[in-house]
Amino acid sequence: MVEILNRKASHRYLIGNTFVAGIVLQGTEVKSIRAGKAQIADAFVTIDRLGNAHLLNAHIESYAFGHSQNHLPDRSRRLLLHRGEIQKLREAIEQEGQSVIPLKLYFERSWAKLLVAVCRGKKLHDSRESLKEKTVQRETERFLKRRISGGRNG
Repeated sequence: MVEILNRKASHRYLIGNTFVAGIVLQGTEVKSIRAGKAQIADAFVTIDRLGNAHLLNAHIESYAFGHSQNHLPDRSRRLLLHRGEIQKLREAIEQEGQSVIPLKLYFERSWAKLLVAVCRGKKLHDSRESLKEKTVQRETERFLKRRISGGRNG
């Protein structure tokens, strides 16, 4: 099963509400994504004045066997969301400091889905705090592992 993840999102942003959106793709884009040839690390979502959500800066490589039927790698792709969800995203984008970032591109049965989240950029102290939390979590897991396995230090 193919999943294209945005690993940088949790490092750069504080993740809020998430939404699952369908994505409008061309045939060669589907084949490229199934081959794992996509990247969403620098992508973001905008809402146009007609009320349609679009994914920008997502890079889906041209399909190797596509020839003249191939797609443009960095084109804008429309997202399929309910009207209420689009309104929530629009309100989040209009607030200063928030943006809508894709977290995961995957297939649900035969449909391409995109997990998007309303995010707020992390400040330096937020990044340090999350790093401290990760370190404490890692140390407690190591300690518990040693205690359970009956190691020398336990």
